[in-house]
Amino acid sequence: MTYAPAPVSPRRITVAGAGYVGLANALLLAQHHPVTVLDIDPRRVAALQARRPTVHDALAEEWLRERADLQLTATTDAAQALASADVVVIATPTDYDPVTNAFDTSSVEAVAAQALAAHPSSTLVIKSTVPVGFTARLRQRHGTDRIVFSPEFLREGRALEDNLAPSRIVVGDRGPRGQLIADLLRQGCRAPEAVPVLLTDPTEAEAIKLFANTYLAMRVAFFNELDTYAATHGLDTRQIIDGVCLDPRIGAGYNNPSFGYGGYCLPKDTKQLLANYRDVPQNLIAAIVSANATRKDFIADDVLRRLQTLVTPGGRAPVVGIYRLVMKQGSDNFRASAIQGVMKRLKAKGVPVIVYEPAYDGDDFFRSPVLKDLASFKAQADLILANRRHPDLEDVAERVYTRDLFGGDA
Repeated sequence: MTYAPAPVSPRRITVAGAGYVGLANALLLAQHHPVTVLDIDPRRVAALQARRPTVHDALAEEWLRERADLQLTATTDAAQALASADVVVIATPTDYDPVTNAFDTSSVEAVAAQALAAHPSSTLVIKSTVPVGFTARLRQRHGTDRIVFSPEFLREGRALEDNLAPSRIVVGDRGPRGQLIADLLRQGCRAPEAVPVLLTDPTEAEAIKLFANTYLAMRVAFFNELDTYAATHGLDTRQIIDGVCLDPRIGAGYNNPSFGYGGYCLPKDTKQLLANYRDVPQNLIAAIVSANATRKDFIADDVLRRLQTLVTPGGRAPVVGIYRLVMKQGSDNFRASAIQGVMKRLKAKGVPVIVYEPAYDGDDFFRSPVLKDLASFKAQADLILANRRHPDLEDVAERVYTRDLFGGDA
């Protein structure tokens, strides 16, 4: 469908959810529209009221601190926030539930029901990742076409930046409502006219999100398995990757070996897409999901082999140090990080493990002590596992185990 951009008059917007998706969208939209952020966590609401970010995002922190022109408020009062909204952006969590083999969409459904009851003519925009077919079913349940799905393509720690300069804007509605949402999202971009916009049917938009993330996971898994092969046969992984990626059809993105893919999106999105394939022939999607577990198995086994060669005082069992639990640099997200999977495999073999994670509130993680002092951590760890290299570890580089070749997350 041909997309015709148009100026957008001010709309009253409520963003439900103050995580990295909700915050990035709220700040984007608050440049031109009054935005209320609704969250059930009083601490997040208090942070926004004090102009502090709810997640780790350097640009978001800068904007909240320095941009007085942002039309942004925050509240826990759902009735008030939803009743006054022309547009409700839903950015609540949809974690993958292994029991039901699907995303837990209960929070999205609850906000949608409240919003539709509170304001008969508001438009609902789902930014949470949902199963393929979810929006159509929700529309049918409520007897309305005012529910739109628009996938987000944001990197943790850079969500606001990615909203300001998006690779594309996809809206799952090909009518005037979809154009309105696209215009709202495009209006806040740095170069609105340069942003590709695609208006699709809602189910196709949901599929775009899951297939895009699964492709990225596939690419991570591919280069990880390349590295596994090279390491097993004593080959130079870097030379092979450099040669492969010089082909312009392949390119150099997402080619840095790691302990596996992790974070909010890739693990759960790949599993959800696999679940959507329940009645459809496939081999590749299942392989992408299983490849991530296989990679963690290889890393753990490789670490165990190295531990066998270590000589420790008094012949005691060598201690493995986990450098950071976060999924990647610049993130405060511990969820499903690959290093946790490796850690749990090592602990299952009886390996003593300590953790360095200054952003973690507790004193232990998975029954291993968490240290906040880096010097103490280095002194106690005989081998340090780091998914990504960091200047903190340069003085103990000979004791660091990593598969990071390029010094970054991409």
